[in-house]
Amino acid sequence: MNFDVKELIEKAVKAILEDEKLKKMFEDEPVKALEKILGVDLPDDIVEKLIDGVKAKISIDQLGSALGKLKKLF
Repeated sequence: MNFDVKELIEKAVKAILEDEKLKKMFEDEPVKALEKILGVDLPDDIVEKLIDGVKAKISIDQLGSALGKLKKLF
Protein backbone atom coordinates (compact mmCIF):
# COMPACT_ATOMS: atom_id res chain seq x y z
CA MET A 1 0.00 0.00 0.00
CA ASN A 2 1.13 3.51 -0.79
CA PHE A 3 0.18 6.25 1.68
CA ASP A 4 0.42 10.00 1.21
CA VAL A 5 1.54 10.84 4.75
CA LYS A 6 1.07 14.60 4.31
CA GLU A 7 -2.51 14.12 3.10
CA LEU A 8 -3.29 11.75 5.99
CA ILE A 9 -1.85 14.23 8.50
CA GLU A 10 -3.96 17.08 7.08
CA LYS A 11 -7.11 14.95 7.23
CA ALA A 12 -6.40 13.85 10.80
CA VAL A 13 -5.57 17.35 12.04
CA LYS A 14 -8.74 18.78 10.53
CA ALA A 15 -10.88 16.08 12.17
CA ILE A 16 -9.14 16.39 15.54
CA LEU A 17 -9.42 20.18 15.69
CA GLU A 18 -13.11 20.06 14.78
CA ASP A 19 -14.15 17.39 17.30
CA GLU A 20 -13.31 17.54 21.01
CA LYS A 21 -14.02 13.81 21.49
CA LEU A 22 -11.52 12.93 18.76
CA LYS A 23 -9.02 15.36 20.25
CA LYS A 24 -9.32 13.66 23.64
CA MET A 25 -9.08 10.23 22.02
CA PHE A 26 -5.94 11.31 20.13
CA GLU A 27 -4.36 12.54 23.37
CA ASP A 28 -5.17 9.25 25.16
CA GLU A 29 -4.85 6.71 22.34
CA PRO A 30 -3.32 8.26 19.21
CA VAL A 31 -3.16 5.03 17.19
CA LYS A 32 -6.80 4.19 17.83
CA ALA A 33 -7.85 7.77 17.05
CA LEU A 34 -5.97 7.89 13.76
CA GLU A 35 -7.32 4.54 12.64
CA LYS A 36 -10.85 5.71 13.47
CA ILE A 37 -10.42 9.02 11.63
CA LEU A 38 -8.76 7.51 8.58
CA GLY A 39 -10.81 4.31 8.51
CA VAL A 40 -7.82 2.02 7.94
CA ASP A 41 -5.51 -0.20 9.92
CA LEU A 42 -2.11 1.35 9.34
CA PRO A 43 1.37 -0.21 9.42
CA ASP A 44 3.36 0.70 12.55
CA ASP A 45 5.98 2.74 10.67
CA ILE A 46 3.26 4.88 9.05
CA VAL A 47 1.35 5.29 12.34
CA GLU A 48 4.42 6.65 14.15
CA LYS A 49 5.09 9.17 11.36
CA LEU A 50 1.45 10.24 11.41
CA ILE A 51 1.34 10.66 15.18
CA ASP A 52 4.47 12.82 15.14
CA GLY A 53 3.20 14.81 12.16
CA VAL A 54 -0.25 15.40 13.63
CA LYS A 55 1.18 16.51 16.98
CA ALA A 56 3.56 18.91 15.24
CA LYS A 57 0.85 20.32 12.95
CA ILE A 58 -1.60 20.83 15.82
CA SER A 59 1.11 22.61 17.85
CA ILE A 60 1.95 24.88 14.93
CA ASP A 61 -1.71 25.63 14.22
CA GLN A 62 -2.41 26.42 17.87
CA LEU A 63 0.70 28.62 18.09
CA GLY A 64 -0.36 30.50 14.96
CA SER A 65 -3.83 31.02 16.39
CA ALA A 66 -2.42 32.31 19.67
CA LEU A 67 -0.06 34.69 17.88
CA GLY A 68 -2.94 35.98 15.77
CA LYS A 69 -4.95 36.74 18.90
CA LEU A 70 -1.93 38.38 20.49
CA LYS A 71 -1.44 40.67 17.47
CA LYS A 72 -5.01 41.91 17.85
CA LEU A 73 -4.15 43.22 21.32
CA PHE A 74 -1.57 45.64 19.92
